[in-house]
Amino acid sequence: MSYLDICIIGWNLNALMFVLNFLIAIRVISNQDRTKLQEESLVLKELKEELDKYYPYRTYATVLAYMVPFTAFFRISFRLVEMFLFFQKNEEAKLFDYMVYKYSYDIEKARNK
Repeated sequence: MSYLDICIIGWNLNALMFVLNFLIAIRVISNQDRTKLQEESLVLKELKEELDKYYPYRTYATVLAYMVPFTAFFRISFRLVEMFLFFQKNEEAKLFDYMVYKYSYDIEKARNK
């Protein structure tokens, strides 16, 4: 197996994770009321803006992760396992609750540095 074959496999796995993320987002959006989604979006926007103060190049890092073979695959796989464990511990939680938890945790971690 050549290096090119390994890179192609890595990019395919990254693409798979992108599609999986997209399908999860579509599923969450289709199951919610529009006004509730707008309220949740405002809360997440505020948290994202605060997180961007500490990590201004986070968007570029995410895009770069999808371009480097296997990086997004491992990153998203870890995040999915983390989500699964969060939902196991908090049975009534929704994806919004996980996102608020994750943003808040990352903000606190950045503040404590």
